[in-house]
Amino acid sequence: MIYAYLFSMFFRIGLFSFGGGLAMLPLIFQSVQDFGIMSAHEFSNLVALSQVTPGPIAVNAATYVGLNYAGLPGAMIATLGVCLPSFVLILIVMKFMEKFKESKGLEGAFLGIRPVTVGLIGAAAIFVAETSLVNGELFSTKIFTNPGSYINPIPCVIFAVTLILAGKFKVSPIKITILMAVVGAVVCG
Repeated sequence: MIYAYLFSMFFRIGLFSFGGGLAMLPLIFQSVQDFGIMSAHEFSNLVALSQVTPGPIAVNAATYVGLNYAGLPGAMIATLGVCLPSFVLILIVMKFMEKFKESKGLEGAFLGIRPVTVGLIGAAAIFVAETSLVNGELFSTKIFTNPGSYINPIPCVIFAVTLILAGKFKVSPIKITILMAVVGAVVCG
């Protein structure tokens, strides 16, 4: 039963999510919350792990959730579930894309999907910020009345330094990830 649920959960996520792994994260989080598989803090760790391991984020997340909840068979089933819709859809799309490449309707659909993708990625960023930077209270009024008890200063500094290193100095994301993992281990460990 658990394997059928994992497959169907990730199959639906793979079928109805557009914009890549980051855009899928809110759907994955909602699904694991609905099923009670992991806490928000555990999911935040999953997001971090999915980002730093090779491969697509959604596949890494599905594999992690499946492994965490149902062992190696669960990991394989969840991974198959999230990958299968994309595989089938891309085969179908490629068959018809050449025929409809000049279609105004297709162009309009892509124009509509792009902002949705940005919004879903933004939602994923807000979720990670809530669990990493401000103890899950980003949109609470409590953060403004007593910020010291809700804001995590070390992750906020790591976040700011990461933005500067990536944005201003164009440091490689791999180098930044390794550097900040070491900083986190030393300062927070």
